[in-house]
Amino acid sequence: MNQSQLKIKLSIFMFLQYFIWGAWYVSLGNYLFNTLHFSGAQIGLAYGAFAIGAMIAPFFVGLIADRYFASEKILFVLGVLGGALMFTIAKAGDFATYYPLVIAYCATYVPTLAVGNSLSLHHLANAKSDFPRVKTLSAVGWIAGGVTLSLLKGEQSNIQYYIAGIGSVALGLFSLTLPHTPPKKTGADVKIGEILGLDALAMLRKPSFAIFIGCMFLICIPLYFYFVNMNQYITELGWTYSAAKMSLAQVSDIIFLVLLPVMLAKFGYKKTIFIGIASWVLRYFLLAGSTDGNAMATTYIFAAILLHGVCYDFLFIAGQLYVDDEATEKTRGAAQGFIAFILWGVGNFVGSTWAGNHQGKFSLAQPQGTIAHDWYQIWILPAWIALAVLVVFAIFFRDPAKKS
Repeated sequence: MNQSQLKIKLSIFMFLQYFIWGAWYVSLGNYLFNTLHFSGAQIGLAYGAFAIGAMIAPFFVGLIADRYFASEKILFVLGVLGGALMFTIAKAGDFATYYPLVIAYCATYVPTLAVGNSLSLHHLANAKSDFPRVKTLSAVGWIAGGVTLSLLKGEQSNIQYYIAGIGSVALGLFSLTLPHTPPKKTGADVKIGEILGLDALAMLRKPSFAIFIGCMFLICIPLYFYFVNMNQYITELGWTYSAAKMSLAQVSDIIFLVLLPVMLAKFGYKKTIFIGIASWVLRYFLLAGSTDGNAMATTYIFAAILLHGVCYDFLFIAGQLYVDDEATEKTRGAAQGFIAFILWGVGNFVGSTWAGNHQGKFSLAQPQGTIAHDWYQIWILPAWIALAVLVVFAIFFRDPAKKS
């Protein structure tokens, strides 16, 4: 398979992968709160299921995928199984049934991110420039998932799980067309530390790398306030087609993914990641400023949504590339596993749980029996936390020395 065909197939794969995610994750809190009447704490735990999946994923990939099966076959099985779980989740009506099912689903979906990225980086000839461009289709897929959901008016309906389930089966079937990628460690003994990426802990001896990891973990705490609360916030404001409007975030995602290689070449990692964290600070202050009903409120909210490309690409994608640059050939896989465990595992769980509990703390019962929220208090906390992380990063992080 030549590089042009490879990029097309990987782009389609990324589209399908993120179509699934965009079809249910954005509107999850809205559906759970308004349709299933879950509490804020339960909504936080539901979002945190993704984190549990991220913590399970390294064991699955390390113990099974890397040792026994080709990557494309693993992706096929995970896609079809994930689709079956989504169809089952659609029928769950109480938290005790819903929660273990969504954990099981996330445990099938999250490994597709790691395996798909690994497969892409393995086959792309120039990963540093080609990978961000391939990833632009992930943003298009997310937009398509959100727009599809909104057109079907499914933000507060279980239809979102059927859409995601169909997408998951399609992902599994399409994975069989990807280039053959045999297991990397057939017959090898794999240690738990290697599975979790703990072999990369030696990199923490570098002060700047340790600061980077600490800041990435800390920024995850305010980050997940957006995912847990945003769709519910604009729904309470009376917005319609909320998932489609929130998918404007991925429009900016496409733009800034294209710009990312240019930014890194011109400004380096520190300035690029600094801009990413600063964008989270600005996003939350905009949202906090939109809660008093002023004439600029809608503009502030749209600005906060459109900041997503800078928030995500200049922080997470740039961060993954920084880790890749800092690692050696021997520690590269461990380092990527470690950063994924921090971002989508521990950081996600702490951030989502706190965000759900914080939402519950500022829930306000209305005379007509409905529940509203004190959104200023919900948004201002992550704004200050993100600002504190920005200051620490700016003072202590240093760009890596340029390689000859």
